[in-house]
Amino acid sequence: MKILVINGPNLNMLGIREPEIYGKMTLTDMNAIILREAEKLGINLDFFQSNHEGDLIDTIQQCYGNTDGIIINPGAYSHYSYAIRDAISSVSIPTVEVHLSDISSREYFRRTSVIEDVAERQISGKGIDSYIEALHYLYAKGNK
Repeated sequence: MKILVINGPNLNMLGIREPEIYGKMTLTDMNAIILREAEKLGINLDFFQSNHEGDLIDTIQQCYGNTDGIIINPGAYSHYSYAIRDAISSVSIPTVEVHLSDISSREYFRRTSVIEDVAERQISGKGIDSYIEALHYLYAKGNK
């Protein structure tokens, strides 16, 4: 099983950006923990991060025929990127949208996700465990 974890804008600033909301763990630290969990499950896991919407779309499209699942934290693009939404919809790959913080209890503009309807699940507010739960969900789905 092959899964790609995609992180959108500003996630490269984890550990620095608003640690009271996102924690002190860096993206590198977080990826290492997710990778260890994937190895326990026998999942081939890759990571991609970009602050550029087009790069995220290109990466999603490149998953077609090559990836069994996508875990995506679109960051602020969650709230308005119909282009990322359409890219996810077009590849028909099981996708889980994740967020470190609980977007439903944040600022009003963060409470809506245009990605949610094309993702199989949305997991938010669990910190790194949002990613771990998504990994286990895709693993279970792929092993039915």
